[in-house]
Amino acid sequence: MNKTMKAAQITKYSKQIEAQVNEIAIPDIADHEVLVKVKAAAVNPLEMLISSGSVKLIQDYQFPLTIGNELAGVIEKVGRAVKGYNVGDDIYTRLPLKKIGAFAEYVAVDAAAIAPMPKNLSYAEASAVALTGLTAYQGLHEELQAKSGQSVFIPGGSGSFGQIAVPIAKDMGLHVIVSGNAQTRERTLQIGAAQYLDYAKENYVDVLSNIDYVIDTLGANEFDNELQIMKPGGRLLSLRTGPNQRFAKDQGFPWWKQKLFGAVGAKYDKKAKKKDIEYRFIFVRSDGAQLKKITGIVEKNDIVPLLHPQSFTLNDINKALELVANGRPKGKVIIQF
Repeated sequence: MNKTMKAAQITKYSKQIEAQVNEIAIPDIADHEVLVKVKAAAVNPLEMLISSGSVKLIQDYQFPLTIGNELAGVIEKVGRAVKGYNVGDDIYTRLPLKKIGAFAEYVAVDAAAIAPMPKNLSYAEASAVALTGLTAYQGLHEELQAKSGQSVFIPGGSGSFGQIAVPIAKDMGLHVIVSGNAQTRERTLQIGAAQYLDYAKENYVDVLSNIDYVIDTLGANEFDNELQIMKPGGRLLSLRTGPNQRFAKDQGFPWWKQKLFGAVGAKYDKKAKKKDIEYRFIFVRSDGAQLKKITGIVEKNDIVPLLHPQSFTLNDINKALELVANGRPKGKVIIQF
C-alpha cells in the first residue's frame, strides 16, 4: 500500500480561506481507532470558523492542520481494542473535535465516534448527515431537554439542518413548526413538521405565540423576534448567535474563558432573562452511540439530504470552500474521493 496520501491543509489561522493539497503520511492507528478510506466528505460553514480562527477559544489547533469535520467511508484497518467493526464496513462520522481531518484520502478515527452508514444513503449523502444530525440530536435532547407534547419552532428550518432536525424532533413526540422557503414546504411537512410558514408570505412573529423551544439557525438579527413568540420558562438554542457563560461552564472551560464568554454572551442572556427564557449555544461533538440512533431515524423515515448538484474533488477544495463561504449552494457541498 502506498504510504502517503493527499490531504487539504492550512498552515495558519487566516481570514483568507486557502487550503493546500499536500502529500502526507497515511496516519497510524491507536488501539481504539480505525483507519477509514474516505469516500466522501461534506464541506460546512464550520470549516470557515475553524480556518479563520473564530473558534480557537473553543478549540485551538496545531498546524499544519488537515481540515474537514464529517465524512463517510470504508474501514481499512481495525485497532486491537475495537469491537463491533470489521474491515470493509461502511461507516460515517462527525470527527472528534480535537482530531479533525476529513479532507484526506485516509483518516484515523476513534471507534467511539463512528456508526454504521444508513443503508438508504450513498457515501456522499451519508457524509452530509453526521454533523447536522448530531447537532439536532444534542440540541433537542441535551440542550433543550425537550419533552413529548411540547412545541419547537425552527426558523430557517428548510435547509440541511431542518431536514434532519424535523424527523428527530417528531420522533421525540414534539409539535414541530418550521419557517422557510416555499420549495421545501411539502417535503418538510412530509418528514414530520406539523406547521410550515412560508417566510415570503407570513412573518412568524405575527403567527406564533407560546412556543416552548426555538432552535435558531439564522443568527443574532432574529434574537428579539424569537424571544417574542416564546412562553416564559422556555429555552432558545442558537447554532449561530454566539456562546455565553453557560456554554463555557458546560464545556468545562477555565474561569478566565468563562468570564470572557460571559461578557460576549451577556446581552443575549440579559434579553432572554427578561422574558424568563434560558439562552443556550451549541458546538457539536462526536458521538458514535448517538449517531447509531440517527442512522435508525434516517432509515425509518428514508431521509435523504439535499446535495449541491456539482460535486468536487480534493483538488477543487478551495472552490468548494468558496462556494460554502460566499455562494448559494443548493444543498450540502461534497468532496468526492
